[in-house]
Amino acid sequence: MSNPVLNERSLAKWAPPQANDRQHAVSDGPVSDWAPPPAPGQSMTVNGTVSATAVLLVLMLASAAYGWWKTGSPTIDANGVVAYSIPSLAMVGVLVGFALAFVLMFKPTLARVLAPLYALAEGVFIGSISRAFEEFYDGIVVQAAGATLAVTAVMLMLYITGVVRVTERFRRIVISATLGVMAFYLISWVVSLFGGSVGFLSSTSLFSIGFSVVVAGLAAMNLALDFDFIERGAQMKLPKHFEWFAAFGLLVTLVWLYLEMLRLLAKLRDR
Repeated sequence: MSNPVLNERSLAKWAPPQANDRQHAVSDGPVSDWAPPPAPGQSMTVNGTVSATAVLLVLMLASAAYGWWKTGSPTIDANGVVAYSIPSLAMVGVLVGFALAFVLMFKPTLARVLAPLYALAEGVFIGSISRAFEEFYDGIVVQAAGATLAVTAVMLMLYITGVVRVTERFRRIVISATLGVMAFYLISWVVSLFGGSVGFLSSTSLFSIGFSVVVAGLAAMNLALDFDFIERGAQMKLPKHFEWFAAFGLLVTLVWLYLEMLRLLAKLRDR
């Protein structure tokens, strides 16, 4: 799921003050009341964020390969029912990844250390769930990965050319919708713990497919928020560790988009 913390509040809190802010601080209080701008080479850059993102992706792919390898094939019982279980290691990876993501939302200064750990933990789950889908839908992993890359490239192009503009209204709508989907998925998970289920999530009805399309589109819109945060963070000269924080936010969005693509493609194949 995307990171709603990559917003105006983060920029305002961590960006060094502008010249007029510094003048106000000097006249109305001690200089120590405001943080000086980072030294040259110590502020966030777009290239630095791209490099951090590449490192996180490599780590995630490596741990995903391990998760794939540790996940076995489905079993068939005496009644011919096909069963598949995700190994406990993958579930541990989900819990660890969620915990690290929660910490990073409030402690971005730890991103240089925790973001790689998140990539490794989440990668195990991604590899395991990908193997599960691949066992039932041959070639679906390549299709989902290709679709994720294609959507990312298109959104980046639309953002660079200005076709998609991240305004304050756009940001509020996307973040509100994202939080709504998060809440809905959380409720569905709680229901499943008590033996229930939200049937349309896994059905192949047109409504279910439409829901997956909308959620995948929402994940794509979150990419625009991530690109905007990276660009403005570099312009505002956020501290260097925000390269890893921004890369973490982008990775979370990419993982969400990939999983939604897997779900959507599986529904389309079952129709």
